[in-house]
Amino acid sequence: MIAPYVVAAVAVFAVARALIERNTGRKLPYINVMSFAVAGALVMLLDHPLSLIAAAAYFVGSTLESNAIASTYAGEKDGGGGRG
Repeated sequence: MIAPYVVAAVAVFAVARALIERNTGRKLPYINVMSFAVAGALVMLLDHPLSLIAAAAYFVGSTLESNAIASTYAGEKDGGGGRG
C-alpha cells in the first residue's frame, strides 16, 4: 500500500524540479518522469482490468510527445529546425 505514495512523492519531486529548472534540456527528463508517475498511478489506484490498458496508452502517448519535444529542441540547438 506504500507504492502509490512513493509514486506520488516521485511525481511531486519531478513537478517541482520541472518548474524550478530554467534549462529546457535539463527539464525534459523530469517531464518524462512525470509521465512514468502518472502511468504508474493509474495502474495502482484504479482497480479495474482496463486500467493497465489505459496506463499503457497514456505512457506510449506521453513518451511519443516527449520524444517529439526533445527532437524539436535538439534540431533548434543545431540550427536546422527540422524543415527542409
